[in-house]
Amino acid sequence: MTSHRGRTWLLRIASMLWIVWGVVHALAGVLILSADATGALQSIADAVDPASLEMAYPAALDALINQHAFNLLWFGIVTAVCAAFIWRGSTVAIFLAALVGGLADAGYFFFVDLGGFVKFVPGTLMTLVSSAAIITSLWAYGIGKRHQS
Repeated sequence: MTSHRGRTWLLRIASMLWIVWGVVHALAGVLILSADATGALQSIADAVDPASLEMAYPAALDALINQHAFNLLWFGIVTAVCAAFIWRGSTVAIFLAALVGGLADAGYFFFVDLGGFVKFVPGTLMTLVSSAAIITSLWAYGIGKRHQS
């Protein structure tokens, strides 16, 4: 397989991974926006006893959860749009998706995953998907840079 062909396949794989990641996060944003605070927290912190999250939350917490859901929605949309451009080899899209998706999942990993508030699926799996997308797209970027010189 030629380097150009290998780069093309790496970009396609990264694109497909970002589409999956983007759709899952956009859908999560919509679902959380449509839930009350208790339901949203129970769906996010699935390793926590659901009964311990049932209470009357202040309106400010609802607003913060809705902000989180909105962020999930736009993170998902941006990375899914970037995926189309990564497929075509856009360097800007590679780095924009890595920045948006990578930082979104870094926050999730450090505060929620390492905190022990979630089970492996789907959140941790999506962190692995974004990591794989970043690695494959940067690998493709490196191949392209090497052949430009």
